[in-house]
Amino acid sequence: MTLAGAVTCGVGGFHDLGRLGYAYLTAYLCWLSLPVGGLFLVMVEHLVEARWSVPLRRLAEHLAGLSMGLAVLWLPLAALAPRVYGWMQSPALSPELSVQAKAGLLNRPVWYGLSLGILGLWSLLGWRLRAVSVQQDRCGSAAYTRQLRVLSVVGLIGLAVTVPLGAVLWAMSLQPGWCSAVYGVYYFVGSVWVTVATVYGLATVLKRAGPLAQALGPRQFHDLGTLWFGFTMLYAYVHFVQYFVIWNGNIPEHTWWYVQRQQGTWAWVGLALVGGHFLVPFLVLIRRDTKLNWAVTLPLVGWCGLMHYLDVAFNVLPAQPSGPRSSFQVVDLGCVAFMAGVLGLAWLKAFSACAPMPLRDRRLNMALELSPPEALDRLSSAASPKP
Repeated sequence: MTLAGAVTCGVGGFHDLGRLGYAYLTAYLCWLSLPVGGLFLVMVEHLVEARWSVPLRRLAEHLAGLSMGLAVLWLPLAALAPRVYGWMQSPALSPELSVQAKAGLLNRPVWYGLSLGILGLWSLLGWRLRAVSVQQDRCGSAAYTRQLRVLSVVGLIGLAVTVPLGAVLWAMSLQPGWCSAVYGVYYFVGSVWVTVATVYGLATVLKRAGPLAQALGPRQFHDLGTLWFGFTMLYAYVHFVQYFVIWNGNIPEHTWWYVQRQQGTWAWVGLALVGGHFLVPFLVLIRRDTKLNWAVTLPLVGWCGLMHYLDVAFNVLPAQPSGPRSSFQVVDLGCVAFMAGVLGLAWLKAFSACAPMPLRDRRLNMALELSPPEALDRLSSAASPKP
């Protein structure tokens, strides 16, 4: 998959580097959602001392750790950026007041510097959260739990600042004449939504395959499905609020962004997002029995991944010079496949390097409703930490 994706990207870049840049950015923002959501899930669990999610936490920790791989995958995007961001191609910004007001942000040194800083922070958080958790597997000291809680407090503050900033830098600045006050929240909610779906899918596969068979029960899948359902509604609310406020305000400087996306291919993509990103998961997850039905939820995980990609593409691809006439091409699939192969291998390597769950977290036995010795005896045989 990685090789096929790389070849497709190379062929696409040979024909049109600019089109490759847009395809790469779309795939990059789509996959970047997983470490963003993983960081949020891990740090919130530590902050509120959640119990039910402890058997699932290691899966989210590995997703958060993908931020290091994505920091490396950012380098091709950095090279392609001048062909993607129009404001990088001219020595002076547009004379529009809405663009001039962002002059402090729309320049190359700031864009590259902030991008490196954001990805560096996420990589550090992802590495440290996982490293401390794995260290706790060896000795079980409660000091590690306190350390993770303090790190999560600081990390959540950093995440709250850097996720909206990253969304503005990498996506909204494609069309700097347009702005939205909730754009960063919109990207964040979509990221957590697809991450929860991914954790659900991974947990289902690993329970059936064996590594988490003794650790996960109906409670974990029900609560995770409820969280998935909640972020489905939150995403729809944020997206609708952004659309309603801009459209109802009827200010041409703002409405043109949506007008552009109601033409050509993108009108159908917008309708697909209404039905596929909200209605389908809403109707499936609203029922308790379907939350626990793997035959229903596993296909839904794949469906949500597709909808998240369409959502990112809806934001990025119409910003091309061809505007509403732009459409999907093979190079888009190639970029997705290339990153999927690289990040999939990174996740599998991290997963195989340690226990599949935090074995010595004091809340694990509470999640399993067992005494500490029973919990450790029950799980150690199936999931002992590797040296």
